[in-house]
Amino acid sequence: MRTVGLFVVGLLGCGGFPDPNPTPPTAPEANDPAFDVDGDGWYVVGNPATPSQDTMELVVTPPGGQDFIDVWVADLPVVRLTLRPDGRFVGEVPLGSLGIGSYDMLLAVDGNATAFAKLPVHRSAPYYVLVTTDWDFADPGNTVLDYQDRMHVEHPDMRITHFIGPYTFTDPNITAARQQELVSWLVTQRDEQRDEIGLHIHPYCHFVESAGITCVTDQSTTMALDPSGYTIKVAAYDRQEFGTLLDHASMLFEQHGLNRPKTFRAGGWTANVDTLNALADKGFTADTSALNWARIEEWDGKELYRWNMENWGPIGDTSQPYFPSQTDVLTSEAPTMSLLEVPDNGVMIDYVTLPEMTGLFDANWNGEPLASPSVLMMGFHPAPQFSRAEGDRVDQFLDYSDLRNSSTHAGPVVYITLDELVAAYQ
Repeated sequence: MRTVGLFVVGLLGCGGFPDPNPTPPTAPEANDPAFDVDGDGWYVVGNPATPSQDTMELVVTPPGGQDFIDVWVADLPVVRLTLRPDGRFVGEVPLGSLGIGSYDMLLAVDGNATAFAKLPVHRSAPYYVLVTTDWDFADPGNTVLDYQDRMHVEHPDMRITHFIGPYTFTDPNITAARQQELVSWLVTQRDEQRDEIGLHIHPYCHFVESAGITCVTDQSTTMALDPSGYTIKVAAYDRQEFGTLLDHASMLFEQHGLNRPKTFRAGGWTANVDTLNALADKGFTADTSALNWARIEEWDGKELYRWNMENWGPIGDTSQPYFPSQTDVLTSEAPTMSLLEVPDNGVMIDYVTLPEMTGLFDANWNGEPLASPSVLMMGFHPAPQFSRAEGDRVDQFLDYSDLRNSSTHAGPVVYITLDELVAAYQ
C-alpha cells in the first residue's frame, strides 16, 4: 500500500491535479468561443528609450467547471494558470527570452490533448508615433489649447512635443499676464501630461532684433520682402548668428519659467547645415526639420516648396532618424553631428487628408514585427485659425493609431517625445 501511495503522489501536482505536460497539445481546428482569453497580442522588445514588455499577464474566463488551464508559448516552459475565487484563471508568462518574431500560444484545459485556443504572440521593436505642434504665432489662442487638453483625455497615452516660439516673449502685443497664462498651461502639459517643451523659430524681427542681430527681410519663402521676418528662412542666418538666436531663445524660456529646450524644428523646415551645427553647438539633442516635402504640394510654385525640394530632396514617406554629417545634412558620412535628425515624414495635418495620414502610418509599419524601431512624425499648428476639420483629422488619426497601441498589446505603437526618442538611437 505504501508503494501505491507514493506512485499516486508522483502523478499528482499541486491541488491533486497532474503536473503540467511539457509537451504542447494539438492546435484546435477553431478556437472555442466559450473561453475568453485576455493577454495575447503584441509585446515590445525594449531599448534605452522604452522599457521591454517581457511579461504576458493572462486572464482566461472559462464557461465553468474546469479544474486547471495550462499555457504553452513557442518553446517556453509550460505555465499553469491559477484559479481565482471569481472563476477566472490568471497567470504570468515570461517572454524575455523570445526574440523579435511571431509565435503561437496554445491553451488547454484539464490536460486535454487538444488545445481550446491557438492565439498569436508578437515580439516587436517599437513603432514610435510622435505628435508635435509648431507655434508659428506668439499666441495660439485658448480654443486650440482647450482642444489639446481634450486630446489628452481622449488619447491618454499620447504625448505631445510642443515646439514653442520664443516670440511669445518679444511680441509687443502679448501682455505679461498673457505670457504667464501660456507658460502656466505649458508647464501643466509638461508636468502632468509628460509632454515636452521644444523650440520652434520663425525669425520674427522683434525676436531677432531683441537678440542684437540685424533682421533679414529679403529671404522669404512666400514673398519678395517680409518686413515682419515671419516667412524668412531660418537658413538666412549663419552658424554664429543662429547660435546667438538659440542662446537668446533659451534665455527667454528660462526667464519666463520654462525649461531650456533640447529639440527643435525650423519654421518652414528651412534649416541648413549651419542651422544644425549651431543646434549641436548649443547642446540640442534632436532636430526635426528634414521634410517629406512632396506632401506640401499646396505650395508648389512658391519658394517654400522649391527650397524644401532642393534641400531635403531624398526625404520621403518612410525616412527614418539619422545622425547628419557635419558638412551635409542629407548624409551620415563621418564626422557626424551629435544631433539626431528625425525626419518630419508625416508632415503637418494642414497638408494631408486622413487617408493620406493613415497611409503614411501603414507605410512605416506593415503589420509585421519590427526588427528595429520605426518612427512616424506628425503634427499641427496651434493657432487662432486652427479649424474643426483639422482637429477632426488629428483625432481620427490618433483613433487609428490607438487601435495599435502597445499599452493594450494591440500593436507596437509607442507614443514618445522627441527628446526621449534620442536614447533609442544612441
